[in-house]
Amino acid sequence: MSDKMPNMDYDADEVIENFKAKFKWPGKDEVEVVVKPPKLGLKLVLTALITVVAAGVLYYAMFPALNFKTADIYTFVIAIIAVFMAVFSLVIGARRMVERKEYARKQSRIPIIIVAVIVLVMLVGWLTGATIFRARSYAQLMTVEDSNFTEDFESINYDEVPRLDAATAKVLADQQLGQLDEYKSQYVVSPESTQINYKGSPVRVAYLNYADVFRWLSNTKNGLPAYMLIDLVSQKVQVVNCVDKFGEGIKYSPSELFNEKLLRHLRFQYPFAIMDVPNFEIDDDAHPYWITPVIDKTIGLFGGRDVKGVIITDALNGKSDYYDIETVRTDKKLNWIDVVYTQNLVTEQYNYHGKLSNGFWNSIFFQKDVSVVSDGCGNIALDDDVWVYTGVTSNESDTSNFGFILCNQRTKETRYYKNGGATENSAKTSATDAVQNYGYQAIFPILLDIEGQPTYFMSLYGDSYTVKGYALVNLDDKTIVGTGLLDVAKSDAKALNAAVENYIDALKDKGKVDKTANADEYKVDENAEQQTVVDDAENTEPAEDKTAKVEGEITDIKTSVNDGNTVYYLQVNGKYYFIKVTDAMDVLLLKKGDKVEITFDSADGNFIPAKTVTKK
Repeated sequence: MSDKMPNMDYDADEVIENFKAKFKWPGKDEVEVVVKPPKLGLKLVLTALITVVAAGVLYYAMFPALNFKTADIYTFVIAIIAVFMAVFSLVIGARRMVERKEYARKQSRIPIIIVAVIVLVMLVGWLTGATIFRARSYAQLMTVEDSNFTEDFESINYDEVPRLDAATAKVLADQQLGQLDEYKSQYVVSPESTQINYKGSPVRVAYLNYADVFRWLSNTKNGLPAYMLIDLVSQKVQVVNCVDKFGEGIKYSPSELFNEKLLRHLRFQYPFAIMDVPNFEIDDDAHPYWITPVIDKTIGLFGGRDVKGVIITDALNGKSDYYDIETVRTDKKLNWIDVVYTQNLVTEQYNYHGKLSNGFWNSIFFQKDVSVVSDGCGNIALDDDVWVYTGVTSNESDTSNFGFILCNQRTKETRYYKNGGATENSAKTSATDAVQNYGYQAIFPILLDIEGQPTYFMSLYGDSYTVKGYALVNLDDKTIVGTGLLDVAKSDAKALNAAVENYIDALKDKGKVDKTANADEYKVDENAEQQTVVDDAENTEPAEDKTAKVEGEITDIKTSVNDGNTVYYLQVNGKYYFIKVTDAMDVLLLKKGDKVEITFDSADGNFIPAKTVTKK
């Protein structure tokens, strides 16, 4: 028997770990073998089909412009690539098998490279349009001409300018809608409204929204039945019933869902157009339309927004027509359109002009001749167009303006006036201070010419947002104020006259005008009945129905597919009348020899668009 003891100098845990390591399955970080999934071709087809379906759903929800000058299309493509990668990983079982996950990871290199290229293109596109490199191009987006205040404003009478702004007009519209039982529980007034000239008078038009999704379900078949028309001078509001007036409601609007949602409807009609926010307007017959500016990015890939055209959409039936911007500016038939350039676009382009005319670095450091618009915008009617009014101030100052601009919202003609003085907000403060005992507030002011003095005119309103009086504040000296209150004067005309009389007296006291200045030249007739265009819009008879019809036997039938729509061409009495299947499903059942009645608007040419087709 050996007297030697066995060697016990070892670590039991280490022995056990070494033993386990011989039989342990490698971890996911230790896998080196990449296994190609079986039936890979079938799985790729399945992945592609699922991705196409997801892309369709995503496009329907996002409806991006298929235009490389908008970031939305790049976001959309990146989202589709992400969906493809996620679906492919699931289809090959990458979550369950480590070797399949490694295969998916290696195959994802190409999609990741594509995404990286897309991001790089976006970055380069943004850099090529950055203001630091393209300051002169941005400054030239808007052309500004000096103009004479007295000459341009002498035709504007203070008793014909808007006395309501967007906020007060909406409150009055809400009150009017609430008085009508057939509307008040189903619809609400849209917060968005458009100021236009309607038959020579400033008005605001606002469409309705469904009160909630359940009201939408109940009413969407017939569309929105009416819109609101607010006379900004008489302050009278009318609900214009489109069903009674035109025979149908507003079928296409932002408040719809699905295919009738306005921007989605326009996207399917114009898939490549970059569209700005649509404006709701009416023509001289009070017919409602959507005016949608089409935008071009003129600097780099994403910079230099400007309008290149307009889409005019019939709000009742959704038919649209595109016109380039020069046609809109010059064609007299389109003069009823008032808002093509929005206030946001106007102020954006002027700020580029005011800040960057002397270069980018000057706008940062030296700021020589740098100017920006002041806080807030108003609208006035001039030359039968609607113009944006806003003051111009320095980049650092908010206490005074050294001029102001007018910009035509249809043509973008921009005029600059070197008349400096109080800012609009300062003028509002002076007006409210003058009636502080009443607690009234002032709307955004409008500049007028009274006795050769640039003068802010504004309405005063109380807690109910109804007009309680008027105020006039001198641009050069905001301490010169004239007010007229309905509580004192007892009528709207008398309040206006009191305001102008008090204002001219204040001008005389400060030596701004000659003592012979006479307020009677500006006073309105206190006994005259106030004219309004609101009743005219509601009472106008519907346009004469010019629909014609033809009856006869179908001698030939042809079909075609246009923009995804199947169109039937029916030959009757030697001419072809065509109509989409979606507009008249019964045409699917027609055959040669059938007798039909077809209605249409115009019989010009050999191919005539039909409105209805009825089998006799």
